[in-house]
This record gives sequence, C-alpha cells and structure tokens, in this order.
Amino acid sequence: MGDDFLLLCRMHQGDESAIEEFVRKYYPLILRYCRLHLWDSAEAEDLTQEVFARFFRTLPQYRHSGKLANYLYVIAGNLCRDSYKKPRPLPLEDAPEQSRELTPDLDRKMDVRRALDSLPPELREAAVLYFYQELPQRSIARILGIGLPLVKYRIRRAKELLALYFGREEP
Repeated sequence: MGDDFLLLCRMHQGDESAIEEFVRKYYPLILRYCRLHLWDSAEAEDLTQEVFARFFRTLPQYRHSGKLANYLYVIAGNLCRDSYKKPRPLPLEDAPEQSRELTPDLDRKMDVRRALDSLPPELREAAVLYFYQELPQRSIARILGIGLPLVKYRIRRAKELLALYFGREEP
C-alpha cells in the first residue's frame, strides 16, 4: 500500500494531522503548476486554495485509483482553463508612472512565459506538466485523459515550437 492510500484512509477517518500532512505535501506542487498558468500570483494562490477546497468537498466520494497528485492536477487544470475564459480588465490606472528596469532573471522568466503562452493550449499543458512539474509521460497521459503516444507527440512538438520561438535549431 502506498503512502497516499494510507494518508487518504486517515483523512477519511477525520484525522486532522493527515489533512495537514496532505496539504504540506501537495500544496507547493499545485501552486507551482497554477503559477505557470496564470500571470497573477495572487490569483494562482486563490486557485490553488480552490483546488484543495474542491478536493476536500469531494473527499467522501473519492476512490483512490492512482497517484493522488494526478487527481489534483486534473482539478487544477480545469480551474486554470476556466480562469482563461474570464474577462480581465486592464488595470492601467494602477500602473506605475515610470517603468523600473527589469532584472535579467525577470527578463528570462518573462521570455519563457511568453514562449509558453505562444504554444497551443494542448501543447502548453503537456509542456508544463513535463518540463516544470517533471511528471512522467504516463502520468501526463492519465492527467490529460489521452494516450501515451499523443503525450509524446505533444512534448516533442512543444520542444520544436519553443526552439523556433527562441531562434534555435531543434534539439
């Protein structure tokens, strides 16, 4: 029996320490995932909290059949996709009057963000799970509900498009 299964059993029995252990274990992973999908850090944190709220609301009906992280990624992915659909006003009145100089690290992060945003959504999702969450391709297939060959194709295609975006030859 895996650690997740035992943790779930304890949570089903109402063990508060198991719930805290679960959140400590998975919160950073889901928060990182949400931050990669959303520009606004505060929104990513709110969305991460919503992932856990939804999980705990459905905990009595949840039946463990694989990696628990995969289930959380599915919830997070759905919430991120819903978030993309929301209209967003441009807060121009809150913009600083003079722009500050960007650090090289921030420039690089923004370049990577723009590169990811340039990918079609289905490729971006596979790329984030593979490159940033470092999930195995089989787990990505389960999370996205697609076959392993399609996951391999999407990751390869994402690599090709990112290489083109950054003006490099394909790896």
